[in-house]
Amino acid sequence: MRQALFKSLIVALVTHGKIKTTEAKGKELVKEISPLITKAKKGGLANTRLLARILPPAALDKIVKEIGPKYQDRSGGYTRVIKINRRLRDGAKMCYVELV
Repeated sequence: MRQALFKSLIVALVTHGKIKTTEAKGKELVKEISPLITKAKKGGLANTRLLARILPPAALDKIVKEIGPKYQDRSGGYTRVIKINRRLRDGAKMCYVELV
């Protein structure tokens, strides 16, 4: 179940570029997506196939063709976590996670 949660968060972040989630999920999402962007940045058939195991075709195309080349000269730090106000109904700490 945890894998499915983070897979959906990764797909949403790749597709939209910015998502709103809880702070705990956001911090963990940064750890999960950084290796994927690094694989997309390196390119090649093997890395594309490794990404294809995780991402659906639409998100795979975007990460390989747009996001990977965008970060070609960057050696890490692909995402930004911006803390925002707490959620009203349960008081959970919220944040935006966006691609830099």
